[in-house]
Amino acid sequence: MWERARSMLEQADRLQRNFFAPQRPGTRHPSWEPPADVFETEGEVWVLVVLPGVAPESVQVELCANDVTVCGERALPPAFRSAVVHRLEIPHGRFERRVALPPGNYELARRELVNGCLFLGFTKTP
Repeated sequence: MWERARSMLEQADRLQRNFFAPQRPGTRHPSWEPPADVFETEGEVWVLVVLPGVAPESVQVELCANDVTVCGERALPPAFRSAVVHRLEIPHGRFERRVALPPGNYELARRELVNGCLFLGFTKTP
């Protein structure tokens, strides 16, 4: 019961962030925001972003100060575009996720999309 309540609160928080997120001039509004985790070790910070069915070439990563922004698009497979939809829970369309990194200076050292998860490894720099 508590797990379901926590999940609903997280979903409501994500919806609220999407609805009230400030828009950058000249950008299209993203239709969904993928979940992300941040892990810190002694010399690195790792960001994992869940991107099911997203092609690696459709993902852009931008590091700006202590924020990393991941954006791109998940398209419906061509075979399903004319299909009758009975359930559509996996988000599609343009996405964007901005993640705050812990205080410090970083350089993107590793980027890999594996099994629907984008792994971003940042090394700490002086």
